[in-house]
Amino acid sequence: MSRRACAPSSDDLTFFFDPWHAPLAEAARTLAMAPWPEGEEDPHAVAKQLAAAGLLRACVPASVGGLAARDPDAIDVRAVCLVREALGWGSGLLDTIFAMQGLGSYPIVLAGTAAQREEYLPAVLRGESLAAFAITEPEAGTDVSALSTVARRDGDGWVLDGEKTFISNAGVAGHYVVFANADPSRGRRGITAFIVRPGDPGFIFRGAIPMMADHPIGTIGFEGCRLGDERRLGAVGDGFRIAMSTLDAFRSTVGAAALGMARRALDESLDRVTKRRQFGKAIAEFQTVQGYLADMATELDAARLLVFRAAWAKDRGAPRVTLEASMGKMFATEAAQRVIDRAVQLHGGTGVVRGVAVERLYREVRALRIYEGTTEVQRLVIAGQLLPKGAKGEA
Repeated sequence: MSRRACAPSSDDLTFFFDPWHAPLAEAARTLAMAPWPEGEEDPHAVAKQLAAAGLLRACVPASVGGLAARDPDAIDVRAVCLVREALGWGSGLLDTIFAMQGLGSYPIVLAGTAAQREEYLPAVLRGESLAAFAITEPEAGTDVSALSTVARRDGDGWVLDGEKTFISNAGVAGHYVVFANADPSRGRRGITAFIVRPGDPGFIFRGAIPMMADHPIGTIGFEGCRLGDERRLGAVGDGFRIAMSTLDAFRSTVGAAALGMARRALDESLDRVTKRRQFGKAIAEFQTVQGYLADMATELDAARLLVFRAAWAKDRGAPRVTLEASMGKMFATEAAQRVIDRAVQLHGGTGVVRGVAVERLYREVRALRIYEGTTEVQRLVIAGQLLPKGAKGEA
């Protein structure tokens, strides 16, 4: 099989997977290789395509019609990684919409009532409703405990006030899982999760944020946003646990998306260097170019092993994969940035022409080193797992 044919890791890292992963990977590969002209994709149409291909079953659990996982209420992280790897190869928007259907629905899986699951999850699974995960604020990104959005009791319901920014699917989502502090005096122990719909009184879409890569990201606000208590997700004060459990499950999948982007960059580079001729021969014959290709391929394969180790451990029932997921996310996203940067260099001037695959990848990959925990935060997490308590130099 040609490397330019979008080959997901189930093709060669077979020891990480079960037999049912192969057809899922093939479906993701097929969709990823379909033409998706940049700037012409509609998020709702993308979600329906993902649903039609059966891919959303990988991020919405078996209890609402998903794939057979080890636990009917658990996602299979290897499945999500395989899909994100393939979609990252083809389109950043495909990957983003797929990932958000998982991030914006998994908290409902973890803590939702039967009624909440029935109301929101089937529409997400069918691609009829887009999901969103709203935790980041202008002054509270990495430091989740610093959330300033508050939720106060009002009779039998709640009133939310605050603002969330850099929210994927802002302005197009059918529901938002929003994290607000119901008791600021308790810090993160007061954080509580709520399900908010765009038609709720007091909900405001403040506008889209123009990004390097064209994705639906924006800012939302809550000005006396009134919700019934049936919109509370889990117990009061459970929000931090719900958020961290969701991110723990999905963090390694960010690395998988980076793998797909890096793989595409390597594929494009191999094609370019064998066709581009300088000084009377293909540039692939120059030793420096061969060295670049060797480094790119090796970093990609090392990253894949780390990412799928974390996913495999989670699916095998490990209670926490904090160390493994952070290593996979950090190394894969940083390696992907290096691989794609080298691919642009190998393309020469063509590599910075708008619309060329490696130019798109250069813009797409940058955000992955930031969201769901920056590289710098991942380093702290990894060190915190390695050092004994009290030896981390915390203030």
